[in-house]
Amino acid sequence: MVCFILPAHLLIELAEAGNVDLRDTIPTLLASAALRTQRTTLTEAIQFLGLGADQLRGPASEFKAVHDVQGGDERDLPGVLRRKEGGGAVGDPAVNDAFDNADRTYDFFRDVLGRHSVDGHGLKLVSTVHFGRDFDNAFWDGTQMVYGDGSGKVFQPGALARDLSVVGHEITHGVVQYTAGLRYRKQSGALNESMANVFGSLVKQHALGQSADQADWLVGAGILGTQLQGVALRSMKDPGKAHQLDRQPAHMRAYVDLPDDGNPRNDHGGVHINSGIPNKAFHLAATRLGGNAWERAGKVWYDALATKLGVNSNFVDAAAATAASAQALFGSEVANVVRSAWNDVGVS
Repeated sequence: MVCFILPAHLLIELAEAGNVDLRDTIPTLLASAALRTQRTTLTEAIQFLGLGADQLRGPASEFKAVHDVQGGDERDLPGVLRRKEGGGAVGDPAVNDAFDNADRTYDFFRDVLGRHSVDGHGLKLVSTVHFGRDFDNAFWDGTQMVYGDGSGKVFQPGALARDLSVVGHEITHGVVQYTAGLRYRKQSGALNESMANVFGSLVKQHALGQSADQADWLVGAGILGTQLQGVALRSMKDPGKAHQLDRQPAHMRAYVDLPDDGNPRNDHGGVHINSGIPNKAFHLAATRLGGNAWERAGKVWYDALATKLGVNSNFVDAAAATAASAQALFGSEVANVVRSAWNDVGVS
């Protein structure tokens, strides 16, 4: 599935507010449309035809690799190989950032959750940098991670591959693809986005050695450009307060019911917008449990994703699945905390 860190509706709203030139948003909107068919085909092949990663991509000769598409578009992916497993740092900071952050994300899933790459069986982690010209986005295209350089207006130059929470977010979309396969629409899509936020944040917390109380719970902290003003791209602690155009709700009473009609303004039925609700549920569960969020809350959410949720799961399903996983892994006390967290965002 093609999952962009910056939703198309936000680009349009920035253009309408006069913060960016409408013409600058066209490459992202076109890339999203061009890749949508590929996203659907790959996800359905994985979920419904039982195809493995090696059948879709062929066997990997190295485990991690970073390519440079040199300003090209989706037709030119993955680009020229710049760094691979076993090689040292190169002269391009974007290549090194993408490689090192993919490495940190892989280590988190392996060491904390026992998962070997996105498919669980060692699928090669491919990243591409320098996508487009001043491209203000990063995305998982169904087979690999792709990072634009940023224009300075929406994202700071070089920030997307440099930010560990963004890289962790995009790689987690691959994990979702090979587990629950949450459809990228309405509530299942919002859960897909939320899972990416959860594990993107946990990868950062794990790398920094931060407890749930010490963490900032921000995805994309300090990477915004001059025209997207705020502290981060998303706030799991305070949905709706990350930047000046943040419309994420923190409770079901503010749920934004949008159609999944292909109109980029409607965000596939609100997948980025409404992910604020499950984001807040995880934040509440993790901070109430205390300690390191990846040790209990993270394992609960991962178990629910890997063993209980399905392609059409909604928020109520996620509440039930995480409570069941908490009960199985840690017992009634943790399960009750998880139930309380969901209840406090209006999901029961």
